[in-house]
Amino acid sequence: MMVKYGNNKQRNVRDRQRVIEMKINDMPVQERPREKLFKYGKESLSITELVAILIGTGSRNKSAVELAAMIAAGKGRGLGFLAECTPEELMSMEGVGRAKACELLAAVELGRRMAVMSPDKRDRIATAEDVARLFMEKMRHYKKEHFVSHLINSKGEVIEEVTVSIGDLNSSTTHPREVFVEAVRRSAGSVIFVHNHPSGDPAPSEADLDTTSRLVQVGMLLGIPVLDHIIIGDGRYVSLKAEGHM
Repeated sequence: MMVKYGNNKQRNVRDRQRVIEMKINDMPVQERPREKLFKYGKESLSITELVAILIGTGSRNKSAVELAAMIAAGKGRGLGFLAECTPEELMSMEGVGRAKACELLAAVELGRRMAVMSPDKRDRIATAEDVARLFMEKMRHYKKEHFVSHLINSKGEVIEEVTVSIGDLNSSTTHPREVFVEAVRRSAGSVIFVHNHPSGDPAPSEADLDTTSRLVQVGMLLGIPVLDHIIIGDGRYVSLKAEGHM
């Protein structure tokens, strides 16, 4: 009988990985970071446990929790280190590679941006020009049609941007149920629809007009009026309301 032997180096790495996994698996289930988050909420986790979830796996010599504790210590500076360090500084720590460094710094930056957000900074929509200003640069270069519903509150502020469908605009991809479900859930006062034409020409098609007419009727029945439907082209746009199609 022929016996195949694996590469010793690979076998040693696998053995070390099993040891690391055992350290995590040996923890009581209720004390494992992910399980704690689901059972008790994110607020129950320590900084080390939060970092452990972000990095996902440990290194060759450290479990995820051990590696997270080292990162959270921040070379004696704590979270202040993560807030200011460069990818290279993170990678200088044993067990932190390029991928882990990027994941951590992306999470830190996301937290920073969330911290400076304010409900008072919501985009306000009053005219078709406001819609074009907000979404022209984002949508004008899409290679496929994106149909987006912008949920508006009573103050004229965008409370959520919902991508309803991606592809050609037709009755199957813009069914009223899919279009209005989030508007109902979020108690939107009104909606504005926006979609792009990859050709760059914002002139409405028959399908655009038919779909808009159908959705306007549904909005009236639901008590969520459709304020406008904006078609984005390449540097140009058309407001169906301004063109008299609504």
